[in-house]
Amino acid sequence: MPHAPPLGALLRQYAAGSALTCEPVDQGLLNRGYRLCTTRGRYFLKHHFDPETAAPAAIARQHRATQRLADLGVPVAPPLAGRDGRTVAVVGGHAYALHPWIEGRHRHGGQLTAGQCGRLGALLGAVHAGLERVMPTEGRATGAVPAKAATGALSGSPAGTSARALARSADPADTFALIDDLLTRVRRHRPADSFDELARHRLLERRALLEQHADRRPPRGGSVGWVHGDFHPFNLLYKGDAPAAIVDWDRLGIQPRAEEAVRAAAIFFVRPAGALDLPKVRKYARAYRRTAGATPSELAAAVHRVWWERLNDFWMLRWHYERGDTRADPQFPAASALAVWWTREYDAVCDAFVE
Repeated sequence: MPHAPPLGALLRQYAAGSALTCEPVDQGLLNRGYRLCTTRGRYFLKHHFDPETAAPAAIARQHRATQRLADLGVPVAPPLAGRDGRTVAVVGGHAYALHPWIEGRHRHGGQLTAGQCGRLGALLGAVHAGLERVMPTEGRATGAVPAKAATGALSGSPAGTSARALARSADPADTFALIDDLLTRVRRHRPADSFDELARHRLLERRALLEQHADRRPPRGGSVGWVHGDFHPFNLLYKGDAPAAIVDWDRLGIQPRAEEAVRAAAIFFVRPAGALDLPKVRKYARAYRRTAGATPSELAAAVHRVWWERLNDFWMLRWHYERGDTRADPQFPAASALAVWWTREYDAVCDAFVE
């Protein structure tokens, strides 16, 4: 098994028995996970591999947050404590955490009923309201962002800014330069393939849209608070029709909360052709606003900022052409089409979030 974790040394730090089987879980883009079966039960072993989120102190903060949310009744999977009482095990300079194994499956918005869409919005609202209760507030007073914040591997740009709560929105001049660079990389890619053809089409299309809408650049973000940071279908497990656990809290940090709500909806409810299922978005957004105490004006501003973010965002193409990493390629057709559709249907999207 590639990148096999040091099971003997790890399990000696826990009262979790001896390893019987250990299988990689392949869905994460940033960190590594394993389904572990021992003489004491089944567990999820997480290797915090991504250097942006692997500091033991940051991981311990995530663990405290999930335990406090669990105490409030939010469906999460807090880690197990080791024999020394700590939830982060460091072996060979690498950080690991052991969680109970949660049986469940991932569900995208097309698999949710209207009622379940409302329940999803209420769940994210409960996360934001719960974090408001259990997490420290000094970060908001000082403008600090305690954790490396980003929109997440499926929800925008994994290499997001650590000061998103205070960051300026994307500058079109920088985006135009990036588009030119990516077009050059597309032209030089050999052998050319269908992905190159779609990438070139979307880059030219996006450049034309930005030229048309460059004067709509939004101001800085609005109300901020603690957020999950990467709320999308692969980070939510369902058991039957009910959410069983929100997982992967690596991007926990202080960000504009309403933007996370909009960003999550744009992932859960995007259709393969790149349109959002607006009736489901409306159910989700109403429940979120009610549970989180968010106002329609907050959601409207968040819609604008996330739309602009998507219009200027090319992280999937950067992974493909700059890093040679193709894991996000299957997401590109729908994600790239969404920015175009959203621009055309801007008013309808905004209405769905604020009505």
